[in-house]
Amino acid sequence: MFAFDLLYFDGHDIRETPLTGRRFFLESLLKNEQGAIRLSEEVDGDGRSIFKAACGHGLEGVIAKRKDSTYRSGRVGDWLKIKCVQSDSFIVVGYEHSLSARSGIGSLLVAARKDDDWVYVGSVGTGFSEETAESLRKMLDTIKSKKPPVVYAGRRKNLVWVQPTLIAEIEYRAWTHDGKIRHASYKGLREVQDNAAVYELQD
Repeated sequence: MFAFDLLYFDGHDIRETPLTGRRFFLESLLKNEQGAIRLSEEVDGDGRSIFKAACGHGLEGVIAKRKDSTYRSGRVGDWLKIKCVQSDSFIVVGYEHSLSARSGIGSLLVAARKDDDWVYVGSVGTGFSEETAESLRKMLDTIKSKKPPVVYAGRRKNLVWVQPTLIAEIEYRAWTHDGKIRHASYKGLREVQDNAAVYELQD
């Protein structure tokens, strides 16, 4: 999905028209439009409450604009893209071995709990310092497992599976439609290995 602003209407430059006016013109252009181009819903209200609701629904965030602002290119503060940042604990079930990555770890493979099983929810390839990656590799290589602890249907190669004993704190933006975490970043291992803290998937 992408967004655009209306700058010309009926051949006239309307960049000096406030956002409310530009939106009015855009609504008239897209009236009854059922194709690929749709006008997003306008939500008016308390910004903090709207942002909290968006994050609670697993959205990436909100775009906030000043209603009385005219069009100005560049980052001028009249509109803001505010991202939700979520952080949860996931069990480490393996890693992708890489000859070019730091300490051989291309990314960590993580899972969430569902009843008595572990469900693969994605990989985490950022957030490691060289020192952190080296320490992780040493720990992971002591708990290698020949059998994967999760059902894996991905296409990644050179995977090394491990026993599900390490819990990692992962920061991420949202969930994909197929149940994977998006834009994930490694924040560290939990000091207390408490399995009850691992993210639990709901039906």
